[in-house]
Amino acid sequence: MAIAQPATRPANPRFSSGPCAKIPTFKLELLSDAALGRSHRAAVGKDKLKAAIEETRDILGIPADYKIGIVPASDTGAVEMAMWSLLGARKATMVAWESFGAGWVSDVVKQLKIDAEVKEAGYGEIVDMASIDYNTDVVFTWNGTTSGVRVANGDAIPADREGLTICDATSAAFAQDLPWDKLDVTTFSWQKVMGGEAAHGMLILSPRAVERLESYTPAWPMPKIFRMTKGGKLIDGIFRGETINTPSMLAVEDYLVALDWAREIGGLPALMARADANAKVIWDFCEQKDWVANLAVNDENRSNTSVCLKFTDDRIQDGAAFAKAVAKRLEKEGVALDIGAYRDAPAGLRIWCGATVETADVEALMPWLEWAFEAEIEAQA
Repeated sequence: MAIAQPATRPANPRFSSGPCAKIPTFKLELLSDAALGRSHRAAVGKDKLKAAIEETRDILGIPADYKIGIVPASDTGAVEMAMWSLLGARKATMVAWESFGAGWVSDVVKQLKIDAEVKEAGYGEIVDMASIDYNTDVVFTWNGTTSGVRVANGDAIPADREGLTICDATSAAFAQDLPWDKLDVTTFSWQKVMGGEAAHGMLILSPRAVERLESYTPAWPMPKIFRMTKGGKLIDGIFRGETINTPSMLAVEDYLVALDWAREIGGLPALMARADANAKVIWDFCEQKDWVANLAVNDENRSNTSVCLKFTDDRIQDGAAFAKAVAKRLEKEGVALDIGAYRDAPAGLRIWCGATVETADVEALMPWLEWAFEAEIEAQA
């Protein structure tokens, strides 16, 4: 007989891994100061875009000599800009352990067609970062949003590397400690840990990356939306808020509000602590149950943002159908929205635990997860 429904429901059932939950204090009135109907090139627009850049620098602790730009097309656009603009000067190493990293591999190998070694690991596992030749340009994902696996630290990346490190950090920034001295290009989007609106990406360049941009011209034609240099020099305005294309000033305002919230609660240490606390609820739950487990093989590589789970019970006849049924049951009850595993990932669930999620909501979800599991086991019997 199925267990009774839990008495407590999450106050906010939004556990999507992107776009993610808004900040806990969010209300539309907070966006009333948005520069709507104004040119992003007007003083008010430039000021807000520049503020978004400098607040990002301050909260994340990005070095003063690193360039930060707001670019089109979310994190995807930022990664593509980096790869199209910087790769090809030397051999590359493409590192992938989940679907988005695999996408970057495909773009470099099949579209840019440059000399590249591909290192891959299966879902739940990770490539040995110490096995990589950092005299090549290395493209990798810090946190696998679709696999729940992250780089534990940047210790394997040498300070005296000759190549560039290009890091997709979209589900890591603001929740994990990124070693800026080990990262030459870092990208993320507002829609992940900060719960901002989608469409815009952040591109962060080290002095070494800027030097490459100014000394190397790719062999392929460069779309206007990717161009970061003119006459062999960096277009510095891009990194002062003079965006390549027209940004949404409503989305900019939303990001500024989220940054204000982050500062109010204690900055990066508080953001990381919130994500850690959220993830720990699920990790502890999995340790107590024999029918569900973290997809990540090694504990040190478990993500604290996109926590991916797999069902391990022998009674499950069709893993994909079972996982979808559990997710659908939870959504129907209004206790967890959008927590099915990514379409290319192994069957299971993916629960977002970034800083905008309240720990009490994750705690309230766990009994419901067990309820849905037991209900589906009974339904298939």
